[in-house]
Amino acid sequence: MCQINVIGGSCPQEEINAYIARGVELYGREPDSIDIRLDGDYVDLAYHYQNQPFHRIRRITGYLVGTLDRFNNAKRAEERDRVKHGIGAQ
Repeated sequence: MCQINVIGGSCPQEEINAYIARGVELYGREPDSIDIRLDGDYVDLAYHYQNQPFHRIRRITGYLVGTLDRFNNAKRAEERDRVKHGIGAQ
């Protein structure tokens, strides 16, 4: 549930719902909270979201993947048999 903080006046629920919908449209998910600062005819919005976990993406056998769980047996074998190069001291 999105927490709403209205500063400098009051805001109708219909307008608040529109701000929440705009946050979903812009960022693809509902904000955790919105600060709505009212200043006469101007409205300043601050959307706050929780950090999303970082997912590692690697290039394996020509594909960008996060995990190997969707690879078929042939691709799994190709990944297992590939030569992994490292940087070593000479």
